[in-house]
Amino acid sequence: MDTSTDVWAGVREQVLELGRAPGAGEVFGARHHGFELLDPLTHGELAELEGQLGTRLPAGYREFLLRVGAGGAGPAYGVFPVVRGVDGRWRWYGDGVDLAAPARLSEPFPVTGPDPESLAALRAREPLEEDFEDVEEFDRVYEAWDARMGDLLWAEDRTAGALCLCHLGCALRQWLVVSGPEAGRMWNDARVDDEDLRPLTGEDGTPLTFVDWYLEWLREASRAVAVRS
Repeated sequence: MDTSTDVWAGVREQVLELGRAPGAGEVFGARHHGFELLDPLTHGELAELEGQLGTRLPAGYREFLLRVGAGGAGPAYGVFPVVRGVDGRWRWYGDGVDLAAPARLSEPFPVTGPDPESLAALRAREPLEEDFEDVEEFDRVYEAWDARMGDLLWAEDRTAGALCLCHLGCALRQWLVVSGPEAGRMWNDARVDDEDLRPLTGEDGTPLTFVDWYLEWLREASRAVAVRS
């Protein structure tokens, strides 16, 4: 975990420079974000954003918004941008942001999700089409099973206190926890594969903060570009 006092110094410039290097387009997700960054927010804009949310964003992400950009180049397909609309409201844009509930960001993020045994038992009862002679009957049974799975994994309560900030494709996403004991840390979302949310960790098992997550991507992208250039 990076504990230096000015982790964002020069990061914006480094990202933009990477985008001009030969081979940059071969970095995963680069063809989507193009190593471009939105302008950073001003202190006044950040205060307005947090005022609308009714809560303070984690320190590492706040400084990213102020020093690096309001979204753009980053892990996978990039960091979802936060933009003020014509109605004056600030919103995040990206695949999955509608799963978050901005009005509930001040609520503690629920670290504990569905009971693992209940989830495993339900998964084991997933209907298989080959077990049904009638397709319509299979569809009816499967829809009922899928609804129960949705109640376990996809309830709005599961992601209260968190922001969806990134997608990896195929409905796989990553979240930043804003409130509660996990505030400032990143969580992985593989619910599309019927897996509960889990904290992102480094190779040593240490939970990754937003700062860790972004800077590790930048290091990996820099190494990849150096090899391909």
